[in-house]
Amino acid sequence: MTTRHAVVSGASIAGLSAAFWLRRSGWEVTVLERAKQFRDGGQNVDVRGTAREVLARMGLFEAVKAQNTTETGTVFVGPSGQVLAELPSAGPDGPTAELEVLRGDLATTILRNLPAGVEVRYGDTISDVEDGVDAVTVTTAAGRTLHAELLVVAEGVRSSTRDLLFGDLVDRRDLGIAMVFGTIPRTATDDTRWRWYTTTGGRQIHLRPDNHGTTRAMLACTGNVAGHDRAEALSRSRDRFADAGWEARRVLDGFDGSEDVYVDQLTQIRMPAWHRGRVCLAGDAAWCVTPMGGGGASLALISGYVLAAGVSGSGDGLAGYEEWMRPLVDDVQNFPGWLVPVAYPQTRLGLRLRRLADQVVTSRLLAPLTAKLTWVAASERALPSMPVVQA
Repeated sequence: MTTRHAVVSGASIAGLSAAFWLRRSGWEVTVLERAKQFRDGGQNVDVRGTAREVLARMGLFEAVKAQNTTETGTVFVGPSGQVLAELPSAGPDGPTAELEVLRGDLATTILRNLPAGVEVRYGDTISDVEDGVDAVTVTTAAGRTLHAELLVVAEGVRSSTRDLLFGDLVDRRDLGIAMVFGTIPRTATDDTRWRWYTTTGGRQIHLRPDNHGTTRAMLACTGNVAGHDRAEALSRSRDRFADAGWEARRVLDGFDGSEDVYVDQLTQIRMPAWHRGRVCLAGDAAWCVTPMGGGGASLALISGYVLAAGVSGSGDGLAGYEEWMRPLVDDVQNFPGWLVPVAYPQTRLGLRLRRLADQVVTSRLLAPLTAKLTWVAASERALPSMPVVQA
């Protein structure tokens, strides 16, 4: 029997998971990645719910667990760093998950353990797609022509291939939140907790430990601080956070010397369908849930398995993939409209109410309910079966 060929565009978590499981189920797989080399940077992600089982089936659970960021808990802090409230621990899927790792460490682990025969091509992108009855033909910017039975687009929230093929279905929802991420030097004042500071003007500062001897920092605010380039974005951030207090100056100064600073304008992607013909979407290209929803890395891991199960063996094809994944995505995307104004208070009164709310929801009475808010990407349904051809 002729081996089927799949092209996967995007070598991040969703794309690598799809490549892993498609190859394991007998497909030939070619991965295209825009970057000239593998991108191993990024901030904290976690593996929760059903994604833990997917990772275990990959045989990578212990390898990922060994790369834990060293984070032990999550606290809300005040202007002098004093702890105002602490989020309750809730086992492996608590605010700081058991499998709390850096995005780059998780992606690198999957990359290094791809089954033999997966080809990864860097520095190339898709320029054209012809979706035929029997095959999909992919033309790349480098002039390559690839014929396949399946194209998986896992290029991220701003996917150009998705917009080329599904532009009429893409619903972009700007949440009105900008986040600036970067790595800064660790100091003696840093500890093993995720420290979360909120102040007026819709601003937050986050500091988190990592397992590389540095500290992962994030500035978040309402509005938009992005500019034409990094320098302009950092200048706008400095203006916005000049009087924010706590560790604002340290973070801003640290970002000036950081090599991995990037700005993200939080945008949800919602689509009524994730496939057409022999082309399907996975990960943020299909359903970006943003850090406000959480669980993006877990959904990406799960999607690769469910997709491969759907198109291999006795699966229900791409329709079955969508049917299985959509409840998990909807659960994360549909957070209440009041969440943003409560999370990002503008006034002193709003800040007082926010801090009061933090103390209430983390109280002994409500802590068990609050802990469940981080239980995402979990399904009561068993993962679909999939024939494993290549171990």
